[in-house]
Amino acid sequence: MIIAAVKGPHIDWAGLSPLIALLGAATLVLMVGLLRPRIVREGLVPLLALAGFGAAIGLGIWQLGEHKDLVAGALRLDDLTIVLSFVFCTGGAAAVLLSWRALAPREAAHGEYFALLLTATAGMWVLVAAQNLVSLFLGLELLSVPLYVLCATEMRRATSLEAGLKYLIIGSVGSATLLYGLAFLYGATGSTDFAGIARGAGNVSSDPLFLTGIALSVAGLAFKASVAPFHQWTPDVYEGAPTPITAFMAVATKAAAFGAFLRLFDVALLDASADWAPALAVLATITIVVGNVGALGQSSLKRLMAWSSVAQAGYMLAGVVVATQLGVRATVFYLAVYLMMNMAAFAVIVIRERETGLGDDIASVQGLGVQRPLLAAAMTLAMLGLSGIPATAGFIGKFYLIDAAVDGDYTWLGVVIVIGSMVSLAYYLKVIAAMWMQDAPAAGTLLATTGRPAMAGGSAEADAARVEPETWAVALLFGAATLFFGIVPSPLFNLAVDAGRAFPGLF
Repeated sequence: MIIAAVKGPHIDWAGLSPLIALLGAATLVLMVGLLRPRIVREGLVPLLALAGFGAAIGLGIWQLGEHKDLVAGALRLDDLTIVLSFVFCTGGAAAVLLSWRALAPREAAHGEYFALLLTATAGMWVLVAAQNLVSLFLGLELLSVPLYVLCATEMRRATSLEAGLKYLIIGSVGSATLLYGLAFLYGATGSTDFAGIARGAGNVSSDPLFLTGIALSVAGLAFKASVAPFHQWTPDVYEGAPTPITAFMAVATKAAAFGAFLRLFDVALLDASADWAPALAVLATITIVVGNVGALGQSSLKRLMAWSSVAQAGYMLAGVVVATQLGVRATVFYLAVYLMMNMAAFAVIVIRERETGLGDDIASVQGLGVQRPLLAAAMTLAMLGLSGIPATAGFIGKFYLIDAAVDGDYTWLGVVIVIGSMVSLAYYLKVIAAMWMQDAPAAGTLLATTGRPAMAGGSAEADAARVEPETWAVALLFGAATLFFGIVPSPLFNLAVDAGRAFPGLF
């Protein structure tokens, strides 16, 4: 009997090095977290997680400019993958800092908590690098399952468990919908590779099986990106999950979903853009309207940010709709600045949750301009950036998206973005007014993280900074970045242009 030799695919270890760093760090963190000394669990484990994210970013910088297939063409290493991995890893590192003194890692065990965070980021890397239907779905599940668990890591709080359960059920529906769509695309074109689907799409562009596959794929990815009407889970999950996890999901999961959108629709389904682009434009409009209207009546800051993220997903969808290199660049640029604005806002929310007895209610930031002017400044920059006020990175990002929409013959969608941004001022300015124009809550409700008021005779800001310097650092650093890149956007522009070169088939 002759046994044929089986030869595995060539493994480009250099190209896979950022992914290996994330998974290796997850394994190491999980093992070290089993050690009993408290200093190891509460000090060394987060440091190792930070080192893992830092190593992935460093290895990504090393590979910047590379354009090559990995693992027999299942994954693609290019500047889109690398630039978006910077967004994931920066968001993950910020989430580690916000979680350092949080309740969730203690209740869920530090090793498991930070290992799940690293594993979810690895799934995002796989998702945006995928150029095969199978690897795309594997990446989606690798990022989703850890997040289901992370949402429920405050196990003594009912709303956290509820958030984990809701995300599990609705996320599973979204995953199943996407899987059905991918199966239909394979059935219509006979290929799982994006290049093969692109070659076959022209022959089946009017096939109901193919069009159904596109529709289900849009719905599945829309669940992850919080695109209306598939956004129903977002406010409840954002509110119930531990705030550091909410911050991570708001920026990293959205970046991963839009990376997959760009790769799938601007490569595999580009020839069918006449079918899906108008539908996505309508979805973008609905999302902008629903998100902004939903945010108007919110008193919970986390729910307000959830509805805001729905509206922001509508803005970003404009970059996918136009199917041009300019659209890709605008989307990538906005995802980067969205990271800065959201992390600054959520860092302030985390600090005020721990300092007051008011949770994430908007009352927790009343009088913040007097008590903590630096924090109020960071939150103000975040709110102004999200609303698109000039001199912030958010303004440059929205201008870029509007330019892409107009250039792609979707001028009306650019007008919708402008109107949506005008409406959003109503709820973003409400937060700013609470910080600078309203009195702080009664003194009895304001407690430092240690359970005591700020030390008499000392600065309240200095006392808080001594308690949680890492959380303050996140708020101030990302707040300053929102302003800096609004004035000097060229470094991010250059990265976005490089990411656009990953799609040579686009104009």
